[in-house]
Amino acid sequence: MASAIADLESLPAIPRDDDGPLFQAPWEAQAFAMVVALHERGVFTWQRWADALAREIASADGSSKPKGYYEHWLAALEGLLAEVELISFEQREARRSQWEAAAIASPHGEPIRLLDDLKKR
Repeated sequence: MASAIADLESLPAIPRDDDGPLFQAPWEAQAFAMVVALHERGVFTWQRWADALAREIASADGSSKPKGYYEHWLAALEGLLAEVELISFEQREARRSQWEAAAIASPHGEPIRLLDDLKKR
């Protein structure tokens, strides 16, 4: 793999303004926060995260549908969680299916809530 500095420099910058990172939707901020929290818990190093994000962005080059920055971020997070075996592929796909079903069932403009989350209230 190329040097760490080259890998970090090849990444697009996080969308930001003078106050910090910019998020177009709540899920982007949540994905960002999850990466920070998992790093703080020692699940992976910043270098390992940068490498995962760089791989995700590089693998998407030339795809028919360009991804936004945080779509790359989320895909890299999913892949890294599987790589460090924090979750299995089956667990990830089950949760993805739950989110998809909840999104379809949620009225437009309302927050998406998983059924498990509603049962806890």
